[in-house]
Amino acid sequence: MSKFIIEPHFRLQEWVAEEKGYYLAEGLDYELRELIRSTAGQHHNKANEGAFQSIEKGREADVSCACHWTVNVAASRGHTRLYADAYSVAPSGIFVAADSAVRTPADLAGIPISVGFQSGSHYSTIQALEQYMPADSINLTFEDGMLFRRMELLIEGKSPAAALFNGPYYLAEQLGFRKVIDTTFMIAAMIKGAPEPEDVRRYFRALRKAQRDIDLRPELYTHYYRNEFPDRFHAIMDPKQWGPGERIVFEPYSREVFEQSFDWIGKHGIFPEGRMGSGNYDQATVSFAAG
Repeated sequence: MSKFIIEPHFRLQEWVAEEKGYYLAEGLDYELRELIRSTAGQHHNKANEGAFQSIEKGREADVSCACHWTVNVAASRGHTRLYADAYSVAPSGIFVAADSAVRTPADLAGIPISVGFQSGSHYSTIQALEQYMPADSINLTFEDGMLFRRMELLIEGKSPAAALFNGPYYLAEQLGFRKVIDTTFMIAAMIKGAPEPEDVRRYFRALRKAQRDIDLRPELYTHYYRNEFPDRFHAIMDPKQWGPGERIVFEPYSREVFEQSFDWIGKHGIFPEGRMGSGNYDQATVSFAAG
């Protein structure tokens, strides 16, 4: 019987559950595969590619995550199945240098903003800024790659504005970069293939225990961010200053949420016409809720 493959996704819960033995306590035979630190961040040096493309190519993990918009479309196109029994919420925002002339969200009109293509930062930046400006004034650039690469270019002064979330969000704050607007967004889990339903339940029961620990004493667990950051950033990091990051919500990702999100994506033209899939909730999602 193959091991249940877990791919950490920029959040603390997987590391807390692993090191406190919650997976083993649930009887889960698992393997944890980390991609960011083990590749020195090179995994994110992908211009004009993002979460959707990584799902389209195929992920190895039995359960992994991406922003709910991308998982919505990927599941609608048959690349994966959206896990409907929980979701999470990630702190995110658009950051600029402390001395930037950009002071308000409206000042971002026409300014290149680094986001990940068809990734959470792509959708959430539009969602936040369309309150302040017409669509043709929102200037997104996909050339700077995914999360850790965008963070690095912002720190190096090579990017005038960047959308960051979770650990990189906190590091930017710590280093004095200024958050212009909050763009917090939902993340959905996805199921690859046909893992044993009870293994999926074991996995999420372990994460529920870890979430409880983080809620109670977040300061005890922020050091786990070092497990995700490439080593070259460790000397400038002080995770003791940081918040708990992404929070898992053990509530259903409902049909209403799915359909509203699918409609929003279609209206904003983020995917070419006819390339979003069926939008059928029953076909795109899976639930392993007991009973």
